[in-house]
Amino acid sequence: MRKQKPKYKRLAVSLAVSVLMAATGILLIDAMDMETAADRIVLPLARLCVFIVVGLAAAQVLEAKGWTRQLGFIARPMFSYANLGERCSATFSTAFFSGVSANAMLVDFHREGKITKQQMFLTNFINQLPAFFLHLPTTFFVVVSITKTAGLMYFGLTFAAVVLRTILFVLYGRFFVRRQPAEGENEPADSRRENGRQQETNNVLEALKTRLPNRYAGILFYVVPIYVAISLLTAMGAFDYLRDAMAGRLAVDFVPVEALSVVILSFVAEFTSGFAAAGALLDQGVITVKETVLALIAGNILAFPVRALRHQIPRYMGIFSPKTGLQLLLLGQFFRVASLIVVAVVYYAAA
Repeated sequence: MRKQKPKYKRLAVSLAVSVLMAATGILLIDAMDMETAADRIVLPLARLCVFIVVGLAAAQVLEAKGWTRQLGFIARPMFSYANLGERCSATFSTAFFSGVSANAMLVDFHREGKITKQQMFLTNFINQLPAFFLHLPTTFFVVVSITKTAGLMYFGLTFAAVVLRTILFVLYGRFFVRRQPAEGENEPADSRRENGRQQETNNVLEALKTRLPNRYAGILFYVVPIYVAISLLTAMGAFDYLRDAMAGRLAVDFVPVEALSVVILSFVAEFTSGFAAAGALLDQGVITVKETVLALIAGNILAFPVRALRHQIPRYMGIFSPKTGLQLLLLGQFFRVASLIVVAVVYYAAA
């Protein structure tokens, strides 16, 4: 327990700094008062903390019970080909229902020396594929009902983009990642099974009692103040300024200027409003299906990097270290935008 105390002391300091920042924001920022702070900081942050602890607990249980091998079976051929192994494959399967659990597993595997930093980065990028399906049910039917054929084509192109970069990541792993033997693979099969049974019976409660609280405290040390800082920057209009500045510099010839500006700005402001604007312009004959699809992809390219910086920075910096989390987030968004540009150019040339 003595080793854990410093983290709790650091967490107490972090929480105190966060409260001080929030209080300062309430006093100095016109758009921030007590009610707004409760709605935009306290409640969302509380939900985020609950999601994180649930995800961490799930990751600890999966690892302690030795279920990573079973989970890794789903994508084992792909990850074996990419020289990433069963543990990375298990995080891929986990990412279909919890991105936090998948990332927490990656961090733990890396800290324990079971995977390299290169494998951790590459797997995190590949896990964008299950993340695409994780959020798909909440968006697909809304978008298609509003934009119809254009919406279907939009989802087809975004799916093509994630498949394209997944294939490239797998090929990179195949040719540039050195395969490492899995822990215990040289043991006799009976020994591995016996060790698995012992882990399943003895390690679950121990992991939840010891590793989970300390790990959670270490994550909250970064998550809470970063989340508060991002919320205050939002209230000050920093991200609105960034959005408008990016929109003002985005000039393309294949979409009418009026359609592009309306779709992109509304897309950034609120999820469904961008598709509603695109659907209205399409129904009125202002833009064609092709122009609608390209405008939505342009809005996606503009909106999601800003939205990722706004919403995912606390989570990534908390679960990973601040430096590693920022690197993963920026690189992931770079690859995402690059793949969307590629599929949009191909669609523009072929349609």
